[in-house]
Amino acid sequence: MTSEGRLAGKAALVTGASRGVGRAIAERLASEGARVAVCYLADRDAAEAVAAGIAARGGEALAVQADIGRLADIDALFAALDRAWGVGGRPYLDIVVNNAALGGGAQFDKVDEAEFDRVMAVNLKGPFFVIQRGLRRMRDGGRVVNISALGARRAYPDVPVYTPAKAGLNTLTALLARDAGLRGITVNGVAPGAVETDMTAARLRQPGALEDYARRTPLGRIGQPGDIAEVVLFLASKEGGWITGETLTASGGLGL
Repeated sequence: MTSEGRLAGKAALVTGASRGVGRAIAERLASEGARVAVCYLADRDAAEAVAAGIAARGGEALAVQADIGRLADIDALFAALDRAWGVGGRPYLDIVVNNAALGGGAQFDKVDEAEFDRVMAVNLKGPFFVIQRGLRRMRDGGRVVNISALGARRAYPDVPVYTPAKAGLNTLTALLARDAGLRGITVNGVAPGAVETDMTAARLRQPGALEDYARRTPLGRIGQPGDIAEVVLFLASKEGGWITGETLTASGGLGL
């Protein structure tokens, strides 16, 4: 960690940050000087380990629990941040990264209302209200980054609710960029391709899956969480300040 990093003096919230891509994002933002709220759903030990690791490297982080699919939890999350970082009611937040996600597993004709509502809540409703609450606390010139998916632009029949939800997130990204831009705040998305995480582990354990992804990717390998974290860092930094309303594909060229 360094007080001279690109994000020195900034405060960031990363949802779904106890593992995988979210953890990599939290650690990368912290490595550039941001203090980071590590938001997690259930694995408190993992989230606290992420925060402790950031602190051990000279940074500042806190772990905060919230189910992003529940508005009451989102409000409790920001109340916790207000207590930790808020001073006199002044804006204190600079970066919001909506990374928390839920894939779902039923085929289209097997999806029930409960699964539909839950997947939509985590992937679309949650980011909507996280951004809404976050903008109220964000300093001018801030950054919002939404983690989307390559499937938001393609037809993947094994995730029939997840991909429409992510498509909605792409539209939300573009919609919010106009109003937020009046305060110098950018709103962008990152759409990963295949990334090796807990969420994709079952699929990648299938015989030949890793080799297949590598063969279909011009850069010759499957993505890693750190690959996505670097793109998020760019969008969150000064260097990414002239990009807004866009969802950038970060897939190593998968599917070209």
